[in-house]
Amino acid sequence: MKQYLDAAENAARAAGKLLRENFRQRQRVKSVAAHDIKLEIDVQTQELIGKLLLDEFPAHALYGEEGIVGDQSSDHQWVVDPLDGTVNYFYGIPHFCVSIALRVRQEEIVVGVIYDPIRDEMWIGQKGQVSKLNGTPIHVSDRADLAETVISIGLAKTGETINTNFPMLQQMIHRVRKCRVLGSAALDLAYVASGRFDAYIETGISLWDIAAGSLLVENAGGTVDLRPRENMKDKYSIAASNGRIDLKL
Repeated sequence: MKQYLDAAENAARAAGKLLRENFRQRQRVKSVAAHDIKLEIDVQTQELIGKLLLDEFPAHALYGEEGIVGDQSSDHQWVVDPLDGTVNYFYGIPHFCVSIALRVRQEEIVVGVIYDPIRDEMWIGQKGQVSKLNGTPIHVSDRADLAETVISIGLAKTGETINTNFPMLQQMIHRVRKCRVLGSAALDLAYVASGRFDAYIETGISLWDIAAGSLLVENAGGTVDLRPRENMKDKYSIAASNGRIDLKL
C-alpha cells in the first residue's frame, strides 16, 4: 500500500508545483457555466497526474474531473480532481488543492492525498491508518455543542443543487457559531479531518471532490455519511463531521 501512497503524494506535489507556478497568470478558459469555470490548466494538471500514476501502474485506470483514462473496470482506479477550487484559482484566491484517491474494485477508497500548494500542506491517509498533515498525525475536533462549531456548507454548481443547499445554509447559520463557504470540497474535508472545521455538508457533489477527503476524515476519527443522489449520475450527498455533533439534517 505504501507504494500507492508514495506515488499519490509525488503526483500531488508535481501537480501542485504546476498550479503554483501558473497561479495569478493569465488563464485560458476552456468552458464557462453560470456558476463554474473550466480552465486549460485543469486539463494540463490532470494529464500530468495521469502520466505519473499510470506510467508507474500501467494496469490501473484514472477517473477524473477532466476525463477518464484506461480500463475503468480495472481493480485499481485513481479518482482525481486536479484542481479543486477552479473558480478560486481563476480569480486569484489562494484556496485550492489537488485531490487524489485510489479506489479498489469500484468500492473501497484505500489511499487519499490532498495537497494545498499555496500553504504547502499535504494531507495523506491510507485505509486503517491515522491521517497525517505534513507528517504529523491529525484528529477531528472534540466539540460536541453545535452552537460552538464551525461548519462548511457547499452550494455546488447547478441551480438545482444551489436550491437544495441554500435552505440548509439558512437553517444551519442560526444553529452554529459560523458557517463557511470556501469553494473547495476537498479542502473542507481536510479541514474537518484536522479539526479546523467540525463538519462539511453538501448535496450534489462528485466523487472526485470527496474521495480522498472522506478517507482522511474517517481515519482521523470522524464520520462520513455519503449517499448517491437519485436521478443525478455520479453525484452524492455528503455529511462529514467529527462524529460528536448532532447535525439533525
